[in-house]
Order: sequence, then C-alpha cells, then structure tokens
Amino acid sequence: MSKFEIQQLSDVFSTLGQALSFPDDELSAIIADEHYFNAWFTPANVQLAVTSIGKMLDREDVLSWLERYPLPNNNAAKKVGLILAGNIPLVGIHDVLCVLISGNHALIKASSQDNRLIKAVLNRLVAIEPAFAQQFTFVERLEGFDAVIATGSNNSSRYFEYYFGKVPHIIRKNRNSIAVLNGHETNEQLFALGVDIFSYFGLGCRNVSKLFIPRDYRLATFFEAIEPYHNIIDHHKYNNNYDYNKSIYLVNRNEHLDNGFLLLKEDPGLISPLAVLFYEYYDDMDELSAKLNEQASNIQCIVSETPLNENSQAVAFGKSQSPALWDYADGVDTMDFLTKL
Repeated sequence: MSKFEIQQLSDVFSTLGQALSFPDDELSAIIADEHYFNAWFTPANVQLAVTSIGKMLDREDVLSWLERYPLPNNNAAKKVGLILAGNIPLVGIHDVLCVLISGNHALIKASSQDNRLIKAVLNRLVAIEPAFAQQFTFVERLEGFDAVIATGSNNSSRYFEYYFGKVPHIIRKNRNSIAVLNGHETNEQLFALGVDIFSYFGLGCRNVSKLFIPRDYRLATFFEAIEPYHNIIDHHKYNNNYDYNKSIYLVNRNEHLDNGFLLLKEDPGLISPLAVLFYEYYDDMDELSAKLNEQASNIQCIVSETPLNENSQAVAFGKSQSPALWDYADGVDTMDFLTKL
C-alpha cells in the first residue's frame, strides 16, 4: 500500500474517530437505549466506550500506527472470521478495524450482548467511505474463512483451538488486570485507580481485579479515595453480585473488608468475582516483578506508578481503559498477523 493510500486511510479513520468523539443524534439515541438490550450497558458506560474509540482514532496516531506495517498493494483479500466478545460495549471493534484496514474481509460473528453498537459504528464508517461496505459481513455461523480471531473464556478457547486450529488464528482467553501500589500514591491517583476498577462495572479484561500492596499498607486510605464511586451499588445487577458474594463470604466465614459497595479479600488469585477486589501483600519489588513475569500470560495490563522491569510495563492510574491502537489484546500484534496472511 502506497504512502498516499496510508494517508487516505488515516483521513477516513480519523474522521470516524471524530464522529464517535462527538456522536450525532442517531448515535446518541443508540447510546441512550442500549441498556434496554443489555442492562450492563448503561448510557455512561456506552458513552465511555464510544468516545474512547473516538480518541483512539486520532489522525496522527492512526498514521503512526499504519506506517509500522508493510501493508500489501494488491494482495487478494483473505476472509477473516471474527468471534467477538460482548462483556463490555464495543470490545471487539479493534479487531474489526484491523481486518478492514489491512485490506481483508471481516466475517463478523457478533455477540448477542453487543451487536447494535458494532453495526452503528460500521454504518458510520461506510458513510465516510462507501468502499468499506464490501469488506465486512455479519454472520450467524463462520464458514469459508481463511483465518480466525476468536475471543472467549479459557473454556471456550479449547473449542476454538479444535475448530480453527488448521487455519491461521489468534485465540484469546481470560485475562485480568492488576494494580501495584507502593504506598506513596496520592489521593488523586487512588481516585483515578477507581476508574480502572469500576469502569464497565469491572467486566473488562483491562479492569483491575487485584491489588498488590506493601506489607504495611493502610487499606483505609484506598477506601477513602474511592468513596465517590459508591453510587455503583445503585445498579441492580452489580448490587446483586455484591450481595451474593458478601453472603458467600459471611456464610463461609471468609475474612474480607467491606465499604458498602466493594468487597476486598486477601487472595492469591488474579480473577476476582464481580464486586470483589482481591489483594495480596508483597515485601520486595524485585520478587514481585519476577512473580508477575511468571503470570504474564494471565495479565492484560498492570496499573502502577512504580517502575517495573522491561517485561512488565505499567499503565498510569485511570488509563487502563484507554489503550492506544498499538496496545494489542494479550500482547499479540493483530496487524502483523493480518498483513502476513
């Protein structure tokens, strides 16, 4: 693909970014109504997802991103099957855009939990550049594909490997994100950490599900900083999960902390139940870094102000749900995969 064509793509997708950053009346109505189809998709969370994609598609970022890849001139387009997750709004849109921008054809099996938003975004892309209408098809069943990108649970990934193992593929499993505190964080930083924990009710793989804290850390400081997020308990589904997990801990006499809208439990696991945040003490940062490296395949991102080693790059507080175009899920370069098909 020539330099001029890359410039064209940058123009098209940055224009889409503007359309998402400043939704028109039609898109605003979809944003407002999504909770009727999926109760987790509140207007605030859908708005966050839409505008986050808009910011991601900054013109200079798109241009810088595309210049990293030897995009093909006249390659025959491959049919790439996409099995999208539906845990948070527009969670699969990056894969869709990668397929389109790499010149391939997307066979999209959208989640029943999130199919209206994906279609709304692609409709806006086609309005900007009609040629893209020929590059995607929504399907109920994947057939006739040359490659597959599938996102699911650790359990479903085994089925994906079985069905799609004979073609080029990216299979994504469960991952969660963590935060590493050093005990010197400001109240503002801890408040920003609340964004990483509570955005999308904690349902995303980039949501923080566990804290690593120094041995002498005062958890009351953390609770005080996140108190402004208390209204999350007013959402009935979140509240149901909070009540359920609290009941389990009380019945089983599991030690835990409770601030009325979030449960904290000391636990070695990375994946906490909804409305629960696990925590674990550490004594030495080097030992912790080594431990995190061993668990890297289960971690999506690490939120911290503390410098980690080169294999464990940290994300600033409040930024886990604001990935750049090149912040690929599971660390697998989707564009590299697609441009080499």
